[in-house]
Amino acid sequence: MRFENPVPLSEIAALIAARIVGDHDAAATGINEIHQVEKGDLVFVDHPKYYDTSIHSAASFIIINTEQKVPEGKALLIVDEPFEAYLKIVSAYRPFRPSMEAVAATAQTGPGTVIMPHVYLGNHVTIGAHCVIYPNVTIMDHCTIGDNVIIQSGTVIGSDAFYYNKKTNRPVHYKKMISCGRVEIEADVEIGAGCTIDRGVTGVTRIGAGTKMDNLVHIGHDTLVGKNCLFAAQVGIAGASVIEDEVILWGQVGVSKTLTIGKGAVINAQSGVASSLKGGGAYFGSPAVPAHEKKKELVWIKRIPQIWDRLNKSESSS
Repeated sequence: MRFENPVPLSEIAALIAARIVGDHDAAATGINEIHQVEKGDLVFVDHPKYYDTSIHSAASFIIINTEQKVPEGKALLIVDEPFEAYLKIVSAYRPFRPSMEAVAATAQTGPGTVIMPHVYLGNHVTIGAHCVIYPNVTIMDHCTIGDNVIIQSGTVIGSDAFYYNKKTNRPVHYKKMISCGRVEIEADVEIGAGCTIDRGVTGVTRIGAGTKMDNLVHIGHDTLVGKNCLFAAQVGIAGASVIEDEVILWGQVGVSKTLTIGKGAVINAQSGVASSLKGGGAYFGSPAVPAHEKKKELVWIKRIPQIWDRLNKSESSS
């Protein structure tokens, strides 16, 4: 999430009751997760496993629960509960502002775009030229739609990320991580009926130009979909995955989180993608493997009864 204007670190420290170690006079330009951070960003970390990664990431300012050696040009903001500090910052600089109008006053649409009845456009939504948005589509705050995009009825763009911080004190419970990111849909994308595309937690969920989606497709938070992809009905992609250009996912393919499917890969129907796959190949099964390997496996499985009968006959004759 980018702040509207750079925010002095002293202001942020006062908001979250933090002690600053390092550059006191700096200003933060945004807050992001570790895999999305850029220079000028804040990032939070509350587990020793990720201290070093966070401190040496592109982030300039690290919200942390213990003092560590800080590189030159960076600063630590030390608090007891970094996750709670994150929630305070997001609530302060991107507060929840409900819009009770069908089309928010800050929403913008381009020339030639058709917005049909019962469409909801949230705050700061931008829609390009010559789009068609069918009835009962919901596009939530800060989402961007490119030119020549078609969105069929019942689709929701920019719903909150399915992202929770697990609290292990008894009873175990999950605390919502406020979503302050957005969705970007590039030009010439077509999205079917009843699809759901979650916003980034702090960054962006992106659908690349020319991509086409069937009905009932779900795209998780922070997923980056390339250009000219094709997704059939009931495809589900978990958060923070990368789907490169020209990938085809046939019906009911499930993709796990934080993995990459390479350019031009084809995943056959009802497959489960559990780990990254190279581009250019065809895959099938759960977990998905090269399709020719899976077909050989299925042939041998069909032969098991014959092999069993032969073994039994051999034993009886002996």
